[in-house]
Amino acid sequence: MELKNSVKRKFIQVAAFGFTNSHMGNFIGGKLYKGPWKQFCNPGLNCYSCPAATLACPIGALQAVGGSMEFQFSFYVVGLLLSIGILLGRFVCGFLCPFGLFQELLHKIPFPKFKLWKGFLYIKYFVLIVFVILLPIAFTNYMGIGKPAFCQFICPAGTLEGGIPLLSTHTELRQTIGSLFSLKMTILILTILGCLFVYRFFCKALCPLGAIYGLLNKISIYHLEVNKHQCVGCGKCSKVCRMDVDPLKNPNSVECIRCGECATACPVNAIHLGFKTLKSNDNIGDDDSVKSECSKS
Repeated sequence: MELKNSVKRKFIQVAAFGFTNSHMGNFIGGKLYKGPWKQFCNPGLNCYSCPAATLACPIGALQAVGGSMEFQFSFYVVGLLLSIGILLGRFVCGFLCPFGLFQELLHKIPFPKFKLWKGFLYIKYFVLIVFVILLPIAFTNYMGIGKPAFCQFICPAGTLEGGIPLLSTHTELRQTIGSLFSLKMTILILTILGCLFVYRFFCKALCPLGAIYGLLNKISIYHLEVNKHQCVGCGKCSKVCRMDVDPLKNPNSVECIRCGECATACPVNAIHLGFKTLKSNDNIGDDDSVKSECSKS
């Protein structure tokens, strides 16, 4: 029996989480993995300071290089993000991001569910421009080193995966707790509450990595395509989309995480997700049997 799309996706998400955080034993002593894999960036959001983390965080690496004394341009990190974005777009968010999986599990907890006001969707671009790009370059310490502003002041993934575990195992670090940690704990709590009410709240509103990949959605090789000749306009695809995207109107929306639920819901297989495009002559939109199938489903 063929597994449902949602089950397949969850398997991939769990596998990606397991590979990204393969050093679970480090939580006991609060140690960090510093082996050769740590020089590579994870495509999704996962804190470098997480004891279990195998790979580095691309946002943290981007800020670390940009905020260095030489203000270097990180060709490796930028090239990696562009390459992954052009190849997969926000498929990374839907399948490979550990913090994305965490948000989805939170949303399964029984709570009233709401749609996010569309104005909040633009906050992540402000976060990307100001906290990831500008502040690490514009504000430096006496040595000329910029602060990783997003990691230091906002990132709830860092607080959850790195801050809390390290503080729980290192008593000397607890003496340094101040207003900054209180701020980050507040952001983490608000993020968790937001995810209880809104599907992938952090992805939609705050994630700068999602903003980067989203901007590349329209040109990504892995993309979503709707055969409008085959489509019967039932609207089922937009109803099942938890990222509030209408695939028919905007198949490669910056908010689409390529989860594939719209393709699964389509009664006439008019939605295609993958590296290949639909044939332009594949037109069965006027077939009575297709319309009959739609009305029955």
